[in-house]
Amino acid sequence: MDRYYIERFLSAHRAVIRGRVLEVKDSAYTRRFGAGVVESEVLDIEPSNPSATIVADLSAADSVPGSRFDCFILTQTLQFIYDVRAALGHAHRLLAPGGVLLATVPVVSRLAPSNGLTGEFWRFPPAACRRLFEEVFGAGQVTLQSYGNVTSAIAFLAGAAREELRSDQLDPCDEYFPVVIGIAATRRATDGAEPSSSAQVREASGGAVSR
Repeated sequence: MDRYYIERFLSAHRAVIRGRVLEVKDSAYTRRFGAGVVESEVLDIEPSNPSATIVADLSAADSVPGSRFDCFILTQTLQFIYDVRAALGHAHRLLAPGGVLLATVPVVSRLAPSNGLTGEFWRFPPAACRRLFEEVFGAGQVTLQSYGNVTSAIAFLAGAAREELRSDQLDPCDEYFPVVIGIAATRRATDGAEPSSSAQVREASGGAVSR
C-alpha cells in the first residue's frame, strides 16, 4: 500500500525526473516516470547487485563525484541509514546545482522483515522531515506532501493490499495520520559548494552526528 503513495508522489513530480538521474537499488522508477533522461545510474551499498553502477554507502559516499545529477530518486531508504544527516548531505552534494532530490520516508510501517530487528532505525514525522532536509538544502528549498489517513494506516499495518481499499479510502490525505511523506528538495542553482568529506558534510548539515 505504501507503494501506491510513493508512485503518486513520483507521478506528481515526473517533470523533474529528467537529464542525469540517480536511483537506489534499481532504475524502475526512472524508467517509469522519467522523460528526457539522458543518463541513468543506480546506487547501492551491495556490490552483488547487478543493477548497481555506483557501489557506495550513501552516508559515507566521499569517493562518488558530486554535482552530477539533475534528479535523485531516494524512496523508502533513509530509515535504513543510521547517519541520516550525513546521507542527506551526500545526496545534496551528488546533485548538480538546481537538481532535485525526490525522497519518500515512512511514518507508519512495520519493520522490514528482510532486515530483521537490527537494520532499520527511523520513522519520519513531517516536522522531522522539514528540519532535516532544510538543514541541508536550506529554507524555501523543500516541499513536503503527506499521504495516507487513519483508514489506510490501519489497513497497512494489518497487512491489507492496496486492491482491498477503494480510492475514496486511500486518497484522502490526513496530515495527522500520514503513512508516507514525500519530500522534494532542490539544490540551489547558485550553490557551487561541494563538501569533500563526511566530516564536512556533517558540519554543513548541523554539526556532529551522534553515533
